[in-house]
Amino acid sequence: MQNTLFSPLLSLLRCSLRLAALLLVLALPTACGDDDDEGPDKDSTAGGVASEVARRIEVPALLPGNTLVAHWTIEGGKAVMTYCLEYDASASHSRWVAFRFDATTRRTATSRWYGDPQYPRDPQLPAAAALPDCALYGSGYNHGHLCASADRLYSLDANKNTFYMTNMSPQRGNFNQYYWVTLEGRVQKLGRDASFADTLYVVKGGTIADGQTLGRVAGARMVVPRYYYMALLRVRDGKYSSIGFLMEHKEYTDDNGRAIAGGNYAPLRQMRRHAVSIDSLERFTGIDFFHNLPSGVEKSVQTLCDTTLWVGE
Repeated sequence: MQNTLFSPLLSLLRCSLRLAALLLVLALPTACGDDDDEGPDKDSTAGGVASEVARRIEVPALLPGNTLVAHWTIEGGKAVMTYCLEYDASASHSRWVAFRFDATTRRTATSRWYGDPQYPRDPQLPAAAALPDCALYGSGYNHGHLCASADRLYSLDANKNTFYMTNMSPQRGNFNQYYWVTLEGRVQKLGRDASFADTLYVVKGGTIADGQTLGRVAGARMVVPRYYYMALLRVRDGKYSSIGFLMEHKEYTDDNGRAIAGGNYAPLRQMRRHAVSIDSLERFTGIDFFHNLPSGVEKSVQTLCDTTLWVGE
């Protein structure tokens, strides 16, 4: 069984009887699109919390031996999950990061957090397993967010949560700042558009399997992914649609052969060339996405790849 680390959440839930009385039992997602993003009740054990998190629609199937980590904030008296991830200690890197845009988390109420240290070690990991603060400084790579800072603007605490080292991936500067960011921006726009989706489920990551990395950094502990991916699922009026994106971790050029850097951002139309079905993305990454959907729904949506719906003409 995978390790689970939720003690900060449990401490938070026990800190006040008044607050505990406000917390509701986690409303598990259903095929009808009932997507209340609430935390576990005050009597949940660590194992119970982990079980509830693992049943959420956005959470892929876990590998035995890896660590499930979830970060939470309190919003309107409810525990709201900022994001969760599956941490592979052998790679010092997450296998995936998952979160959702819904009525609570699509709001924009803050801006990017700046702190010291800017990229702190994740307090939910034992010191021996966690990468130290700002571990990628001097590596030649950016601290690349997986759950982006701009994905979590509904509260300052949620934004702070995105800066933990477990949510970081070593990304080339021009890839992170001028290419990947185009797809991130599109997902943020769609996620905050209530007319597009009642809930938008997002899974992001970099590949860490053998043959899908570019080496190691941070004292030879952290793998450098060779590819980055997104798996997206929307529910609107009880109906589901999905798409995947897979892109090589490299320098890209625009349609005229110019390097995409220095403000020359990748045009959105280039994202179409990276679109794949969820089924194809699963075969490439070995990750079972959206497996908590009813089996009939899962099978029907995982072969879809409608780029017009997601990135336009």
